[in-house]
Amino acid sequence: MYPYKGLSKELYILFISRIINSMGTFVFPMLAFILTQKIGFTKGQAGSFITLLAISQVPGMLIGGKLVDSFGRKKIIVIFQGLGTICYLICAFLKPSIIIAIIIIIASSFYGMASPAFDAVSADLTTVKNRKGAFSLLYMGHNIGFSIASVVGGILYKKYLPLIFIGDAITTILSITLFAVFIKETMNKQSEEKQPLVQAINLEQDEEGSVIKVLLKRPILLYFALIMFVYQFAYSQWGFTLPLQMGDVFGSNGAKFYGFLGAFNGAIVIIFTPIVTNLIHKLNPMRAMAYGGFLYAIAFGMLAFINNLYFYFGSIFILTIGEIIIAINNGTFVANHTPASHRGRINSILPIITGSGFALGPVIMGSVMQSKGHVITWTIISLLVMVAGVLMIVLELKDKKVNLVNQV
Repeated sequence: MYPYKGLSKELYILFISRIINSMGTFVFPMLAFILTQKIGFTKGQAGSFITLLAISQVPGMLIGGKLVDSFGRKKIIVIFQGLGTICYLICAFLKPSIIIAIIIIIASSFYGMASPAFDAVSADLTTVKNRKGAFSLLYMGHNIGFSIASVVGGILYKKYLPLIFIGDAITTILSITLFAVFIKETMNKQSEEKQPLVQAINLEQDEEGSVIKVLLKRPILLYFALIMFVYQFAYSQWGFTLPLQMGDVFGSNGAKFYGFLGAFNGAIVIIFTPIVTNLIHKLNPMRAMAYGGFLYAIAFGMLAFINNLYFYFGSIFILTIGEIIIAINNGTFVANHTPASHRGRINSILPIITGSGFALGPVIMGSVMQSKGHVITWTIISLLVMVAGVLMIVLELKDKKVNLVNQV
């Protein structure tokens, strides 16, 4: 597969590590079910909790971003992923209650502290030339594992809830062990191939000053993040509104069918990511993500009017193609526009902006769904993401004009 040839050994190891870690992603996909069916939250309370979960990550991500740029990527990943794992192991030995919900928040905070380090490592190990292919490979690795986790998690959920937490913890331990043994510290990594590219585009060179100063010099990153806020607001419904809707439509089989959809999503990613990567290889990242947003709008719009399981699979197919396009271009765009000296901090602040959409999505649309039903909910989501896609094209055109002026 052409996009994945010639990458560094570390990237292939990171790919394998991501597969292992994602194979145990049992807790988050089943979280809406755990909160409502096991702990006893209402739909509105579950939406508020998931929003609180996302908000709780903010301080950790900011601290983690600073630590990543100051002390390196590897230490942060090993320490805070390990602490999150301990939290999940504790949950495995507790009965479903509000205590488990609190520990999940603590674990999420630790994982949030490690997330800027993962983004920084991915950027450190790539160049402008191979970045889109590398990010595509890592994204596919996540989904190879996730496709397995969705089915297994859906099956374990009913009778073996503790195994969901234990399995998540064990795979995380294996993943960070592989990372720790085979990947060296990447901070300040420069290669003979990468340095000329950095000089040519003048966007990844080290910058002096605070992260706020850097962002003010590159406002396109902030505009981009605000549009991605809307994308994430919409995408959050895949993990919240959709499982609740399937629970309403299919009853006790809702969790199992939702797990099958998750596996289908992962299978589509595995099959189509190399194809899509080749097709959009030369397309401007912002234009590609606009097209991805339009596919989101179609997929979410379909969910307003269907109740047949086969049509759910059709909607998820369209959604997944859009997801592939957005995922492989999002990281590429940010890495291409971020100075190497500020990768940790930029990769903590931008996800907070975009992640706010993911955080607010469940609490806002959970209330809408509870009072207005899923038809109104999905119609609103579809319209919002359609507008965001148009704004992404506007931003691309504005960026081209700025580049032309700078070249003159």
